[in-house]
Amino acid sequence: MLRVDWLDKQMDKCGVMAEWLYREFSYEFTQQSLSSWKHEFSEGQRDGSWKCLIATERDQLLGGATLANNDLSDRPDLGPWLACVFIAPEARRRGLAAQLIEGICVHARDAGFTTLYLHTHNQSNYYTQLGWKVLERFEAWGKEQYLMSRSL
Repeated sequence: MLRVDWLDKQMDKCGVMAEWLYREFSYEFTQQSLSSWKHEFSEGQRDGSWKCLIATERDQLLGGATLANNDLSDRPDLGPWLACVFIAPEARRRGLAAQLIEGICVHARDAGFTTLYLHTHNQSNYYTQLGWKVLERFEAWGKEQYLMSRSL
């Protein structure tokens, strides 16, 4: 049975989620070791700076999405951020990403935020289908990126 819950309630999954993110978005971590990121991500569950919503099935981690205080150091004026969206390859095409993203949006709205931001280099069309709008394009990590927002 599919279960969606906050990672801070299942911290035994934190290391795996952090490692998946580190590998998937490796271009963003060139200045940070895996162990340093695992520590930062774990602490972020405790202090809310990387609040991750995860999906599990039969106690197996399927993926997650995160509400981050700051996910783009060049834009400290913006936030909070939808970040770290990742679904394990074998769990894709089931609508899990959309479900997790919506969970993050609802949580952010309930916390009093009116806008969420994200950046992506290859999923702008997907996010547009979910109600996000492109604000601008920029280059970072050697890739063209899309800065996007969604009104809550």
